[in-house]
Amino acid sequence: MSTGTEGEEYKAYGQPVEEPSLGELFGHLTSDLGDLMRSEMELARVEIREEATKAGKAAGMLGAGGLIAYLGLALVATAAAWGLAEVIDAGWAFLIVGLVVGAIGAVLVLMGRDRLGDVRPVPEETVETLKEDAQWARAQVK
Repeated sequence: MSTGTEGEEYKAYGQPVEEPSLGELFGHLTSDLGDLMRSEMELARVEIREEATKAGKAAGMLGAGGLIAYLGLALVATAAAWGLAEVIDAGWAFLIVGLVVGAIGAVLVLMGRDRLGDVRPVPEETVETLKEDAQWARAQVK
C-alpha cells in the first residue's frame, strides 16, 4: 500500500483503497478492547478457581489433621498415660503425655499454615496482563 501526498489516492494492489475514518478506527479500538477485557476476565476467573481449589485442599488438610489429632491421639494418649502411670505418679504421666500430644498437634497446625501460605488470593498473571493492556491502550490513543 502506498501512502500518497495530499490529493493522491491510497492504493493496494493497484486498486484504490479508502482510508478508514477516525470514527471507524475508534470503533475498532473499542471493540478490540472489549474483546481483550472479556479474555482477561476469563483468565482471572480461571486463576481464582485454581487458587480456591488450593485453599480448599489446605483447609481440608487442616480439618483432617485436627480431627485425627483429637480422636486418634486422645485414645493413644489415654492408654499411654495409664501405662506410664504404672511407672511414675499418674499426674506426671498424664502431663508428659499431654505435652507430647500438644507437640504433635502444633506440628500439624504448622504444616497446614504453610500450605495456606502457598495460596495466592490475587490472580497475579491477570493483574500483570491488565497492566500491559492498559499500556497498550494508552499507546493506541496517542
